Amino acid sequence: MDKHDRISPAVIRRLPKYYRYLGELNKMGVNKTSSRELSEMTGFSASQIRQDLNNFGGFGQQGFGYDVENLRNEIAKILGLDKKYKIIIVGAGNIGQAIANYTGFYEADYEVVALFDKNPKLIGLSIRNAMIMDSDDLEGFLGREKIDIAVICTPKSVSQQVADQVVRCGIKAIWNFAPKDLKMPDDVHVENVHLNESLFSLTYYYNRMNKDKKKDE
Repeated sequence: MDKHDRISPAVIRRLPKYYRYLGELNKMGVNKTSSRELSEMTGFSASQIRQDLNNFGGFGQQGFGYDVENLRNEIAKILGLDKKYKIIIVGAGNIGQAIANYTGFYEADYEVVALFDKNPKLIGLSIRNAMIMDSDDLEGFLGREKIDIAVICTPKSVSQQVADQVVRCGIKAIWNFAPKDLKMPDDVHVENVHLNESLFSLTYYYNRMNKDKKKDE
């Protein structure tokens, strides 16, 4: 087992935030930073940041801190952001189109090469040079093209079927926006994104805050 396989998923989920804030520091011309400064930016404790980075070698120097550009480059390598990825989106409705238009993809070398949908009014249109194709052509397309990631934005009723279809064609990474958790083989990684869950958590904290406020009045 690779030592990275033993690292907590919680650590991996914090790395993109470090990467983002280091990018902001880099744009401001900041050359070095410390775990304390990163703590103030990210909201994680300085000890947590040091512990997270030590899983991969540390990268800091006693009395100096972290070289911003070097640390960002190292985190990029850990996350695989030093490579290019080709993406397809299945489901070219509002969410699918919004994802295809997301500029962050192109800044980080993710390329949306095609979208797929059954709506004849959408087929043939292009979003950022990626054509919307007929869903019936999905398997043939995947047979011809090397695609790394499939994004699923279909209705709940067909999401599992679509996921099974792309996996049969060799896809091993799925970003799922359909409102259903997908059941996939162990060698396929799925990130299920449920927008409502985040919103429901927000309303919980909002209402709790209001209740506490009323108690103080």
